[in-house]
Amino acid sequence: MSEQAARRTAVAPSRREFLKRSAAALSATSLAIGQSAHAAGSDVLKIGLIGCGGRGTGAAKNALDADPNVELAALADVFADRVGRSLKLLGAEYGERVKVPQDRQFVGFDAYQKLIASGVDVVLLATPPAFRPLHMRAAVEAGKHVFAEKSFATDGTAQRSMMESVELAKKKGLAIRSGLCFRFHPPHQEAFQRIHDGAIGDVLSIYVVRIGGSWGKYGLLEATGGQRPEGQSDLEWQLRNWYNFFWLSGGYMMDLGLHQVDEIAWIQREIPPVKCVASGGRQIPEYGNIYDHYDATFEYADGLLAVFKIRGWSGCHSEFRLEIAGSKGRCSLTWSDATIRGATEWAYKGRPRAMHQIEHDELFRALRAGNPPNDGDSMLKSNQMALMARESAHTGEQVTWEMATNSQQNLMPANLDWNMKLDVPPLTIPGITKFI
Repeated sequence: MSEQAARRTAVAPSRREFLKRSAAALSATSLAIGQSAHAAGSDVLKIGLIGCGGRGTGAAKNALDADPNVELAALADVFADRVGRSLKLLGAEYGERVKVPQDRQFVGFDAYQKLIASGVDVVLLATPPAFRPLHMRAAVEAGKHVFAEKSFATDGTAQRSMMESVELAKKKGLAIRSGLCFRFHPPHQEAFQRIHDGAIGDVLSIYVVRIGGSWGKYGLLEATGGQRPEGQSDLEWQLRNWYNFFWLSGGYMMDLGLHQVDEIAWIQREIPPVKCVASGGRQIPEYGNIYDHYDATFEYADGLLAVFKIRGWSGCHSEFRLEIAGSKGRCSLTWSDATIRGATEWAYKGRPRAMHQIEHDELFRALRAGNPPNDGDSMLKSNQMALMARESAHTGEQVTWEMATNSQQNLMPANLDWNMKLDVPPLTIPGITKFI
């Protein structure tokens, strides 16, 4: 047994203690977590994965690596082939800790409901973001702890639904761990803590840039030249290539961009900006209807400006960088380095550690200790900031925090059906497309 595994085993109370502590934290009307008590004689915590693509399979791997007494008990996806592929990959690596018989391999639009009802303790949500509010609400209502990959809501209507689920999770004492993994990136954690402790004085400005190649690895239709396979319906075609379609992914700003918007929010101690002005567009013709670059400026009540640039263009200059200027110095960060210059001199010297893994390590350690973490408020404030930036770029309007709070936008098509006609709307046009 590795030193890390031995340490976790030494401090990890049994599943019985975990369930007892969780149940004790609930109100008298919120005892759903006790539904898992049928297995209370076991030390094992059961996880279920909803959304069996690459990121979902990776999240399941992170959860299994986080705690030696975790087992994968159920899988759900709208596509059977993705369930099978995920099961094969995870089974080959984790063997007997993957206990997903045929009757716990759920397929279809109701697969999430069946998984949640299958006796799992923790649900991992990793479908395309359009479905996150629906799945979050069902998991929380059933008394399940949740890991939710970003993004969390693709429009204002979905944002408010998620806010309601977060409040319900608080009342029930349930964990919500967000997939905003930079919050668990050691160089950024230590640098931001020093900023909050006054190492650079008052923060005066924030500049963040994330520019790199296109994200073809997400299955963006290159293999077929954008052509749909024969016999594939509108809905299946879009679901299998979800990243390209605005209603499913929320776009580039809501996916990769949300990580760095979250870092701005983190630096600012979750105080929301007053307004945002942004631009963006589609420089390189591709498939679907999302932008491939954005440039956003957030303005705060005290006048501070936070500038964020993101783009996905292959064959161009790439850069990942944060520059935070303060009254007593400056903090600079990259993927793996962090420095402070000025009144305080400091450089990060820690070992590289995988932030995707750390977020799960800390989640399961907290669950075992009976202290379910809830990242809901911070993740949704960051999500709303990203929505502000996206909608400012798409409409050409200045978007305030109040406007975003009251947005009536709803991108989700009604009554999804495999045979429905589902046209792809054209790209938004600033100055013509209106804020909703």
